Amino acid sequence: MTETDKDQIPEEEREDGGTNPVMAEVGAHDTQSAIALVGHPIHAMMVHFPIAFAAGTLAADVFYWWTGDPFWQRVGLWAVGGAFASGVAAGIAGTAELLLVKGIRVRVASWTHAIAAMTLLSILAANWGVRLVDADNVLPHGLGLSVLAMIFTGLAGWHGGKLVFDHGVGIIVSPKQ
Repeated sequence: MTETDKDQIPEEEREDGGTNPVMAEVGAHDTQSAIALVGHPIHAMMVHFPIAFAAGTLAADVFYWWTGDPFWQRVGLWAVGGAFASGVAAGIAGTAELLLVKGIRVRVASWTHAIAAMTLLSILAANWGVRLVDADNVLPHGLGLSVLAMIFTGLAGWHGGKLVFDHGVGIIVSPKQ
């Protein structure tokens, strides 16, 4: 039986007791948030804003494409600017968590989430820059960057969700539980 086969057997049925030294080392570190307000992780509270602004940017671009109304160009410009600015703020809080909490830093999923989020910020910056230079660049460049931003929003969000739900990152459990 190979090590891979052993990993697929439930822990209580394994002959070696189910102890994986690498996972034991990773699990030994605390994953509680170091950057929190009244026990609530700041990064988790902030990420909703760039997500909403990025989705709003894509919606404004689609409405501009359908209607040709310059109002939607302005909405898209402000939305992508808001997505970038709030994304930088959330990124600062997330980077602080990554660097300050060893239990977060030792997890590969943390680095995958960070890379996806930084790529998203780069796409948002490019999208904002394209619009600032020439508002007529919304079609096709702005729309394409907005679609790409939503793909990376999904990737970063997926990996961030895995950190919370699979690894318990940022969760504070009461001693009463």
